Order: sequence, then structure tokens, then C-alpha cells
Amino acid sequence: MRYAGPVYRALNPVFAREPLSGRGAQLYGGRFNLKGTPALYASLSMITALREVNQIGSLQPTTLVCYDANIERIFDTRDTAALQARGMDHSMLSANTWRDQMKTEGEARTQAFSRELIAAGYCALLVRSAAAGAVEDDLNLVLWKWGSTPPSRLTLIADDNRLSR
Repeated sequence: MRYAGPVYRALNPVFAREPLSGRGAQLYGGRFNLKGTPALYASLSMITALREVNQIGSLQPTTLVCYDANIERIFDTRDTAALQARGMDHSMLSANTWRDQMKTEGEARTQAFSRELIAAGYCALLVRSAAAGAVEDDLNLVLWKWGSTPPSRLTLIADDNRLSR
């Protein structure tokens, strides 16, 4: 699958000066990346990005950014047959136990799934949001490979360089 269009991220302001780094996910790990593996967690809508950042507790200070994306080689988790062929299903993707699995087993099932996709040459994963209040159309794009050129071009929209101030 290929996606071309805007994607949004709600960043911790600590990482706002490096909105293309993936450092936060690399430092701490995430549902779809192991510690040490950079990843950008983006959403196809601003509302979904805000839902994602507000999953634990109250809304904290946040920097909302937009990117122009042109990403190829995306694994689409809405394709149930492709998902099942890789030993995964929607309930496993959205399970809130991934942090516990990461702590007790060293790697969550969703992280192992992502590691396999990365090894198979995928640049990103399209997945339904598991955030509270999310509906079926709330989609996230988790990128493992991105840069300024195809097949995974991601460009920050910052015409007036506000993040450099």
C-alpha cells in the first residue's frame, strides 16, 4: 500500500526541535517499536493525534505538527487476511498489555510483529487507533523508515520555521 497526504503528530515539547528524529520512541520503545529502534507515530487526522497523546492521564503540554507524506511499502492492518497470515489479529494489535509484555518478556508481540515487517522491507504500518474514544476511521501511520526521498518521503510543514525559535 502507498499513502500520500498529510499526517499529524502530537509531540512532547522536549522533542519539538527534532520533529523528524523518532528519538522518543527510540529511547523508550512503543507499541510498534523496540527500544533502540527509531519510529515516528503519526495519525491521518489531527483529532486522532490528540487522542493518541492523551491516552494516559490528563492532556499535557503538546506540540502539534503536520507533515507532507509520500510513503510506499506500508503494511495495512485493515487487510484481515494479510494480518492473519502473519499470526496477528486486531485484538492483539490494540491490546493494552504491550507494556507489560515488554517488561516481562523483553519484547511485546506487537514489537515482534513490527520487527518482522521491518525485516520484510516495510517502511510503515497503517493501524487503527487504540486510544480512548477512537472510531474505526481513526488511523495511525507508524513509520520505521523515512527521509527526504522516496520510497518514504516525509517533509515537515514549517514554512516559517517556528520550531527553530
